[in-house]
Amino acid sequence: MFHHHHQATSNHQYPSMTHHGNFLEITVVGCHKLRDKEWISRQDPYVCVEYGSSRNRTRVCTDGGKNPMFQEKFVYNIIEGLKELNIIVWNSNTLSHDDFIGSGKVHLAKVLSQGYDDSSWPLQTKHGRHGGEVRLIMHYSGANANSYVTPQVMSMYSAPPPSSSMFYPPYAPGAYPMPSAYPPQPAPYPPQPYPPNHSAYPPQPYGSHLSHGSSYPGGYIQYRDGTSPTKDD
Repeated sequence: MFHHHHQATSNHQYPSMTHHGNFLEITVVGCHKLRDKEWISRQDPYVCVEYGSSRNRTRVCTDGGKNPMFQEKFVYNIIEGLKELNIIVWNSNTLSHDDFIGSGKVHLAKVLSQGYDDSSWPLQTKHGRHGGEVRLIMHYSGANANSYVTPQVMSMYSAPPPSSSMFYPPYAPGAYPMPSAYPPQPAPYPPQPYPPNHSAYPPQPYGSHLSHGSSYPGGYIQYRDGTSPTKDD
């Protein structure tokens, strides 16, 4: 039969949501053991691919019957978070509406992680019966670049060393209490509401004398109440 009437689907390319310049290539190779919608002549199948708001369809394989071949490729911008696409197979009719043969979902986890997937995907009829299979070959250009790395992880592990100060500032006053072995900064801990004489660090009159020298070389140890022992102690 020579049927060229297409009315069940649209061939418009809708704008997809964003992505980072990485593309998903889908080649519709063909179908296998489709449910036959024609009683007398051979059916004329075609395949629709839906990914997000993008919809494409193959040409009609005239007299393709149960095992039509297409070898048509479609390219999509990757949509973040979308892990599957839909496939729908129709039989093209000239004088009536096209016949629905079957539909199925294609999972993208393998192609997104490994960059390649060559698989056949099952179709179901509108009554839930097996409607045949569609073979797709898929390529994803960003599999190696993006392999499960989130922006947060990239900022912690892929940034140059100076950016580590964003997470652990070694000398920022008030960020973390400094160990006693280092010269204390101007009272980072405890905070302002505490009186100076209860501070864990030397009171103000001694600050200029002790803050720049270690408590060990001179043989004097600073007590918590701000006093110093005599050499006899």
